[in-house]
Formats: sequence, C-alpha cells, structure tokens
Amino acid sequence: MKVLIADRFEDRGIEELAHRGCQVFYEPGLDGDALHDAVARTGCDALVVRSTRVTDEVLGASPNLSLVIRAGSGYDTIDVDAATRRDVRVCNCPGMNSVAVAELTLGLMIALDRRIVDETDDLRQGIWKKKEYGKARGLKGRTLGVVGLGRIGYEVAKRAKAFDMNLIYADVIAHDNAECELGVRRVTLDDVLTQSDFVTLHVPGGSDTKHLIGRKQLAMMKPTAFLLNCSRGGIVDEAALAEALSAGAIAGAALDVYEVEPAATDTRFADPIGNAPHLYGTHHVGASTAQAQTAVAEEAVRIIDHYMKSGELLHCVNPRPPGVAAV
Repeated sequence: MKVLIADRFEDRGIEELAHRGCQVFYEPGLDGDALHDAVARTGCDALVVRSTRVTDEVLGASPNLSLVIRAGSGYDTIDVDAATRRDVRVCNCPGMNSVAVAELTLGLMIALDRRIVDETDDLRQGIWKKKEYGKARGLKGRTLGVVGLGRIGYEVAKRAKAFDMNLIYADVIAHDNAECELGVRRVTLDDVLTQSDFVTLHVPGGSDTKHLIGRKQLAMMKPTAFLLNCSRGGIVDEAALAEALSAGAIAGAALDVYEVEPAATDTRFADPIGNAPHLYGTHHVGASTAQAQTAVAEEAVRIIDHYMKSGELLHCVNPRPPGVAAV
C-alpha cells in the first residue's frame, strides 16, 4: 500500500508502516495545489492528514485513493460527502488527544483567572503591580459549564472536579455514567451560559455548530465569566466575541482555534481577533503534546494495518452501506 503523509507525523509511526510493507511518502506541510499534485504524483492508496484541508479535487487526484485518515479526532477539514461519492473511506483517531486538549483547557482557565500572561508581560518590562494582579477569584467553588461532554469534555470535567469546581454541561445526549462519576449536571445551553463562571466548548465543527456562540449567547454570560474554545474555529463568532471583550460584557476569553488560521507554511497570523482585549490565544496546539502525537500515530498505523489484513476499517465516519460493494 502506498501511503502519503501530508502533515507532521511521528518517526516511529513511519517506521511501523514501512515495517508492515507500506511504501511511505512523508511530505509534511502540503496544502492546496501542492497536496493535489503530491496525491497525483504518488498515486497513493491512503492519505494521512492532520489539519490540512482535503477537497474533492484532492480526493480525485489519485485513482487508487481509497482511504483518508485524519490523524486526530475532528474531520471537518475533509470533504466527507465528496469522499463518499468517490467511494473513499474516511477514518479518524478519536480520543487519542483528549487528555492533551483537556490539559491545555485547564491551563488556560488558570491563566485567565490569575492573568498569568499579563503578569509575565509586565514583569518582562520591569513593571511590578502586585496589588493589581492579586485579585484572582480562584477556581474552587466556581461553576464550569462544559458544552459537549464527549471524550475531551469528559476529561476536562474530570480534572476540574479535582479543583473542587461545580460542574454542569450541555449536550445533545445525556451522559449518565459521567453524571454519576463526576457529579456533573445536564442543563440547557442557556443555563450553561447564564450560570457558569467558565464556559468551555468541546463540540465538533461544521454547519451545525457554526457560530454556536454569537452575540445573543455572549450577552447571556456573566460579566465576570470567561469563554474558552479549544475545539474548532468557527464555533465562536469572533466579531461578536471581540465586541463583547471590548465592551467588558465578559471578563475574558481564551482561544486555541480560529475562524481564519494560517496555512501550514505561513508564519504570520492575520485574524483580527488576535488584537482583542482580554484575550489569551495559543497556536492550535491543543493536541500537540508528544504523548498525544505518539498515540495518534499508533492509532493511524493500527487503522492501516487492520485494513490491509482484513479489509475492515476502524473509526470509519462514512462506512459503505451494507450490501454495497466497491466499484
């Protein structure tokens, strides 16, 4: 099997694929026309990506392409409908980076409450404002509202429980086991917004969740509350968020994902949200720990290995209907 890996990938995973008889083309940083050309040139059977966008044109570039693997959980950057039309199966690696994203979320919560970034900036400029920065409210006893109690949301709630926070969540489905284990209560999204001191978003991207948090929702939050998004860009209406932050409608926000993100080869960030006051931002690195990337690579290898041995696909998000054979 020819495997094109178009994003950063662990060396161990590349070695394991080669050991299993795959011809591996490792070309991280491909995007747009470059990705299309590489898929055509290699004639790959499988394509592995992280954040790279996979379009209908890319999917049609190799007549042999039958499998696209998202080396991560969300797959909204892949045109799944086009893949289904072309009889290309799409698989993801759910849960492998959940802990990494949860850790960043908790780190950002503490940073917002203690204003760690602002303090560090002042200290580097020789400014000492102990009185100003000694006003943190603390996390203990505060209410954390989790929007989406899937794998990542669960890991966030689990860690927040250790901080003695009150836990509520909004989700399209109930999570009875998590409710019993963590004492988290299911409420409506409106209740999460009005009751929480911290609101953290952990839902999939796509049309169903685009601008899930807009002007109306931000206006419902407490003026002392913080908003965090470490899930997908576009879930938050950034223009509305910038207005809310400028007006002091909420106390602050932290983002790891953005509506407009640089391409893999870019080194400049042009999204206007970067200039919003009381905003802490990271570089879409929620899943980027060594532990998480190793786990994702191992899962991607397992998907390909299982497919080669059995013809069956793990974590397939667009399975072929029963009784329908490949063309």
